[in-house]
Amino acid sequence: MADNLMTLKIISPDRIFYEGATSFVEMVTSEGEIGVYKNHIPMTNILAPGIIKIHEEDGVKEAAIHAGFVEILPDNIVVMAEIAEWPDEIDINRAKEAKIRAERRLGGEHAGIDIMRAEIALKKSLTRIELTERK
Repeated sequence: MADNLMTLKIISPDRIFYEGATSFVEMVTSEGEIGVYKNHIPMTNILAPGIIKIHEEDGVKEAAIHAGFVEILPDNIVVMAEIAEWPDEIDINRAKEAKIRAERRLGGEHAGIDIMRAEIALKKSLTRIELTERK
């Protein structure tokens, strides 16, 4: 492995989503967006719905991550994701319908609506739409 590369492993409940060498990783945490190079200080973070960017020697790969957590060590990163999706795995029509449903729930005056759940559904759908529209 080159001096500036670190190991990245992304695990979801149903598969090892990604495993490889990377020089830089960008992701969305509950505290905001972060970028990680090799030799980063050790830390853990909670992930928020967003796009993870994996900088490899031959280009950048992007995927949607929907919640989870990340462990960052100086030479390796492990992401435990609730859901991880490549752009070609996303059904754009389904994502757009989910966005509309979430917006209706948030905009309505229905008693008993779980606002936090509707906001998370909206963030997930927006992440999926953004990722597929980039490709």
